[in-house]
Order: sequence, then C-alpha cells, then structure tokens
Amino acid sequence: QVQLVESGGGLVQAGGSLRLSCAASGSFFSIDRMGWYRRAPGKQRELVAAITTGDYTNYADSVKGRFAISRDNAKNTVYLQMNNLKPEDTAAYYCNTLPPYGAYWGQGTQVTVSS
Repeated sequence: QVQLVESGGGLVQAGGSLRLSCAASGSFFSIDRMGWYRRAPGKQRELVAAITTGDYTNYADSVKGRFAISRDNAKNTVYLQMNNLKPEDTAAYYCNTLPPYGAYWGQGTQVTVSS
C-alpha cells in the first residue's frame, strides 16, 4: 500500500515561485507514472504534470514552460517546481499515480497566487 503526502503550498504573489513535494511511503519504486493534479474552486480536478520512472515528462498546456516535475526515487519523492505563478494557478494540488488511484488521494496542498 502506498501513502502520498503533499507539502510546500502557500500564498505567493503573481510571478513568484513555489516547490511542492510529494512524499511516498510503501512501494513507490514500483510506480511507473506519477502525476501532479490540481483542483481550483468550482472546477474539476485536472492533471498538470506527469513523470515516468525514465524521467519522461508531460505538461498541461497551461503550465508548459513554467512548471517542472521531477522525482527522486531514492527519497521516494516527487517534486513540482512552479515558476512565474499566475492567479489562475490558485488551487489545491495533489499527487497521485497516472491514471489516478482513488485510495492514494491525500489531503493536498493549497497554492494561492495573489495578483
């Protein structure tokens, strides 16, 4: 069984940066694809970035060039570096497998970007 705990969110001004972390317990090394998702108020959860064990990455168009996903298998951690943040990036951010597995959803970490 895997547990995922997100951290690193906060309040930041537009143009600022944050680095989110997703710490995994359990058999993290066996998970090929991991993703960062977000849910903004009144909107459905969306996938913003994904990474494979081979470090192949993919991004939503809205974050390309601004966000970078990475993973450290030795630390069982997936990161999301977010630069040039915009107010529309305000959301609760979650990590999960790709496709997501219901039992792995954690509490998420809130990112709020002020204009």
